[in-house]
Amino acid sequence: MAVKKRVLKESFFASPLYDFLSPFRPVASQWYAEYIIVLFSLVIRCAVGLGSFSGENTPPMYGDFEAQRHWMELTVNLPISKWYWYDLPYWGLDYPPLTAYHSYVLGLLGSLLNPNWFQLDSSRGSESQDLKSFMRFTVVLSEALLYIPAVIYFTKWVGKRRGQSPIGQYIAAAAILFQPSLILIDHGHFQYNSVMLGLTVYAINNLLDGFYAPAAICFVLSFTFKQMALYYSPIFFAYMLSKSLISPSFNLPRLFGIAIATVLSFGAIFAPLYLFGGLHNVLQSVHRIFPFARGIFEDKVANFWCVSNVLVKYNEKYTQIQLQKYSLYATVAGLFPAFALVFFYPKKHMLPYGLAACSMSFFLFSFQVHEKSILVPLLPISLLYCSTDWDVLSMVSWINNVALFTLWPLIRKDGLILQYGVLMLLSNWLIGNFSFVTPRFLPHFLTPGPSVSKVADSYRRRSLLPGNILWKFIIISSYCAMAVIHVLDLFVLPPEKYPDLWVLLNCALGFGCFGLFWLWTYYQMFRMRNKTLYDL
Repeated sequence: MAVKKRVLKESFFASPLYDFLSPFRPVASQWYAEYIIVLFSLVIRCAVGLGSFSGENTPPMYGDFEAQRHWMELTVNLPISKWYWYDLPYWGLDYPPLTAYHSYVLGLLGSLLNPNWFQLDSSRGSESQDLKSFMRFTVVLSEALLYIPAVIYFTKWVGKRRGQSPIGQYIAAAAILFQPSLILIDHGHFQYNSVMLGLTVYAINNLLDGFYAPAAICFVLSFTFKQMALYYSPIFFAYMLSKSLISPSFNLPRLFGIAIATVLSFGAIFAPLYLFGGLHNVLQSVHRIFPFARGIFEDKVANFWCVSNVLVKYNEKYTQIQLQKYSLYATVAGLFPAFALVFFYPKKHMLPYGLAACSMSFFLFSFQVHEKSILVPLLPISLLYCSTDWDVLSMVSWINNVALFTLWPLIRKDGLILQYGVLMLLSNWLIGNFSFVTPRFLPHFLTPGPSVSKVADSYRRRSLLPGNILWKFIIISSYCAMAVIHVLDLFVLPPEKYPDLWVLLNCALGFGCFGLFWLWTYYQMFRMRNKTLYDL
């Protein structure tokens, strides 16, 4: 019985991850596990980077790979006063200043290796193999410096306070690091989302340690790297405001420190734009960062506006100003309960749930959402892999699969079908998510359990599904629907009258699952508001 209790404290005890890392349980060997996880995650990222990328061989605009390369070209060749003004129709810089500085540093590094990669104008559309290798390396380097250490620190902090062994903490870290959606977008499609997400995790880590001013600085850096971090801002604001005003009492020095840190951080980030281009240069950067003129959505995305647009043609019935207002009202209504719960119950274990509910509200209801924006709510959702509650692990695993499914149209367009399939299978197999597929008839190596733990066979064969029968039905039904839509998309041409039918089915299914999960996060927040980290 004692052995069983010990095993049940671990995340994913019925998984290959548990089996792989269990040999490192002895104290003298535990440090090996951390390096194995990091190295394996980097190998997977490098392997995905061998494939194609967004816009490869598709002139005249190419894709996100060219956008990121072009920003390096702009920043190393132009003065700061022209960064947000130069040739805007061709991938004009439309991310916050920290992205521009990041591009500048990487562009300088690349120019030392080969100046032709970033020659102004003449380098447009460059796709040489050495340039591709350099660009892929910069993504791996950025993630290794900012995202991976932050995730490992978070899993260690939470794991220690929940009584998990070091191996249990590393298993949770591995589950987060092997999240396929982020790997495919950053290292396949090509972006630097891990920088923004890593800075956000550092902000969370500082809040866990009680360092509020550093947390504010980290979040400002996250937001000024990529504006999608705005999805998290209400929860960070609610938590730090509550900790300064009411929990446990009014704390003027803390409030003052947070305010000063926030203002100085924003000032430091925007100061070069002002010093070398004046106020109009700062205003131009803000205008570029928030592109309200693009419409309520562009590509097909699994949110409310895109799915309901099939019935209500928003762009035909409403003006852009009206749509901006409606999306604002819907977003605020969706996130307000999370804001209120975190403000009145500012507990550390509420942070991932609050961030998940708030960012999912933005994804579902806000203006100008891209399919890649799902990475923002996926971060706090994936951090819940630290939980020892089997139902929580089941729900997090499910919604990660749904998110990956909604990225399928983009991934297919980028020519990353093989990478999509391999990562989907690998990530699910590692955490034991195949154990619910007829476990009595499949070989044990396909539905593995903790063979080294010597627990009862019933635990070894337990499926990664929640205990609630309704949720089991929803999850299995959604998986079946995903499989059907994949088959249709791969082998059946859509009707000529509805050429986007399969993509719309993908979005509709994704929206339904995201909506249900969003409600589930609120249920969890209400359920846990009076509990402590140690109860979960």
